[in-house]
Amino acid sequence: MNFIAFSVRDDERPYFEKWAQVNNVKVDLHSEEISEDNLDTIKGYDAVIGLQTGTYPLGLFAKMQEYGVKDLSIRNVGVDNIDLAAASQKGVTVTNVPAYSPNAIAEFAVTQLMQMLRQTRTYRRKFAEQDYRWAPYISKELRSMTVGVVGTGRIGRVFIQIVQGFGAKVVAFDPYRNPELEAAGLYVDSLEELFAKADAISLHMPATDQDKHIIGQEALAQMKDGVYLVNTARGSLIDTKALIAALKSGKVAGAALDTYEAETPIFNHDLRNQALTDETFKELISLDNALVTPHIAFYTETAVKNMVEIALDSAKSVLETGQASTIVNA
Repeated sequence: MNFIAFSVRDDERPYFEKWAQVNNVKVDLHSEEISEDNLDTIKGYDAVIGLQTGTYPLGLFAKMQEYGVKDLSIRNVGVDNIDLAAASQKGVTVTNVPAYSPNAIAEFAVTQLMQMLRQTRTYRRKFAEQDYRWAPYISKELRSMTVGVVGTGRIGRVFIQIVQGFGAKVVAFDPYRNPELEAAGLYVDSLEELFAKADAISLHMPATDQDKHIIGQEALAQMKDGVYLVNTARGSLIDTKALIAALKSGKVAGAALDTYEAETPIFNHDLRNQALTDETFKELISLDNALVTPHIAFYTETAVKNMVEIALDSAKSVLETGQASTIVNA
């Protein structure tokens, strides 16, 4: 059994190597992403192990069929950058990692919300300027707020537990309701109702074509003045230009964004000494009330280990049994 893994970072290598040794499976590691230019490198392997935010190449599944590669196992949750119909048509099984560490992302979302409430970015700038005055940047306490949670899957539920621990009131929306949260009376009937009630809103939902720019000019207008917004889910959920306008006007008091709708050429790249060409991104990160991070909410030791091991276990299971609990194109 031979695997080829792409987009492998140095922090992942020990987990790949240990798994390969324990399971007696050959796993060749490559640092580059899967692209149209390197598709022929998959020849001779049984499974491809991938991880990338950009779209998987259109010709991938035809090549996998041609070379008899049976499985694409991705080391993350989201499959919005994969043509699942094409994979099925070519007889390729696709698996994901549905839960590598909900706590990692939920904890980060709360951390960023707290940073916004305490205006740490503004104070860091003032400190660098040797301005040590307090006023007028007085803070809010989380326990005095109503927090709206959009999406109550694994990550959303952990997020709810954490903010409730601070004493915050929670309202939630998800078309697929969790029975325990339903019994606790946390759900509202619509996004519009959540927008009207929440002092802060955190997104924990997948990206679909239907949900693109679900947070846009119209949704922002329905929110409370001075609302706080957190997005550790998918960049495409937010219309960035509309958000920038709301941040500038004060409609949105602060936005913590760990994703950006055009992040692929920016995040996880060393762009030091290079001019940024994305004018929207440049404007966004220039704002004191925008707290932007490069898609790092997941990035903990526990999460990385689980992402590698679950992806490899899934590929092995598909090849040995034709089944895995993580198949997404069944």
